[in-house]
Parts: sequence; C-alpha cells; structure tokens
Amino acid sequence: MVFLQELLGGYKMSKKNLEETIKEKVAVLLEETMEKSWGIAIPKVESDITDRLQNPLPMKFYVPSSSFQEAKVKFKKEFLRNQLRMQKGNISQSAKFLGLDRRSIHRVVKDLGITIEKNKEQAEVNDNDQEHFIDRAIRSTLDQYKEIIQPQKMEKIYQEVPALSRNIAKILPHYHFTWRQEEREFEKQFISEALKEYGWKIAETARRINLRPETLHRKVKKLGLKKEL
Repeated sequence: MVFLQELLGGYKMSKKNLEETIKEKVAVLLEETMEKSWGIAIPKVESDITDRLQNPLPMKFYVPSSSFQEAKVKFKKEFLRNQLRMQKGNISQSAKFLGLDRRSIHRVVKDLGITIEKNKEQAEVNDNDQEHFIDRAIRSTLDQYKEIIQPQKMEKIYQEVPALSRNIAKILPHYHFTWRQEEREFEKQFISEALKEYGWKIAETARRINLRPETLHRKVKKLGLKKEL
C-alpha cells in the first residue's frame, strides 16, 4: 500500500512537471516551427498538439460499433507489450512501473499471448519510444488540418516534424502511468467516443458496445464523463 501511494505521488509530480514543461518550453518550439513553415502560429493547432503530449495513451482504440471488451483486450495487449519493450523484457521492473506484482504480469502475459522480447538488440530499438510517441502525436494532430491548410504548407511542417520531435524529447520529462491509471484513461477515451457517436443515448450506446445499460451508466458516473454543450 505504501509503495502504491509513493508511486501515485510520483505520478502526480511527473504530471505536474510535464504540464509545466509543455507550457514553458514545448509551446515555444511549436510556435517557432509553425511560424517557420506557415508564417504564422495557430493557437488551436498548438493546443491540440500539447493536449496529445499530455496524454501518453499511445493510440485510439474506439471503432464505431466495436465491443468494449474486445477493445479493452486490445488495449491491454498493446500497452503491456510496449511497457515490456521499454523495460527490455524485465518482468520485475515492468511490475514496479505498473504498480503490479510479478505474478499478475506473468498471468496477463500468458492470457494475452504476449511474446517477451529479451533480445538486447531488439530491445534497444525501443529506447527512443518517447521520441516516437511525440512524432506520432504531432503527425496525427496535423493530419486533422489537411483539409484546411494548403498542401505546400503542410508539406513544409511535416519536414520539420523529425527535428521538432527530437528537440521536444530532449526537454520533455519521462513519465509513466500505473496499470490502473492507463486502464482508466482507456475507458474514458473509449466510452467518451462511443457516447459521442450515438448522441449520448445510454441504452443505444450500451447495445452498440456490448455492455449492460446499468454498467455503462455506472462507468460514466465513475469516470466523471459529461456531455459537451
């Protein structure tokens, strides 16, 4: 219990450091890159990118009409595989970072059919995971503006992304979430997107994602989700 409290305390501190670094340093790099590529900095683009960088969940798991349970299995497998890669297949270290015991990790690895990469050369490829995450976060956000910004200007800023990602990775503090924290973020993301898709109709949304209406209602309340006005 003490270890978990310390881990959560460390999470809050790293989250605070992350937010401060993004506000004070990363935003400046984004503005400079936009001005260099577009001749102007667009606050909405900057805000969208920094929001993504503050949420390290690596990918979107919501697909219209997809099952909540199937998506959750996919999330667990992807998340745990990435964690094991970052720890070079070290179960004990992964367990410490995730706030789990070694037996739980072994059980989940077996249940999900995850292959643990212990090859040193293969593991070292993942040492730049933070830079790769930043690169993906920037590109996926910029993709949303392809229909609005001229293709020539988009091409210019895409050319700047690798250098921008490297520079951000150098100043961005490393952070990690426990298994429970990441699981909560997944549920918030998936359920929020599903509710938007089906107009916040609990019964319809529950049917589409294969949950009981009362279960969905309970999760909405627990996760603090509210309909956007």
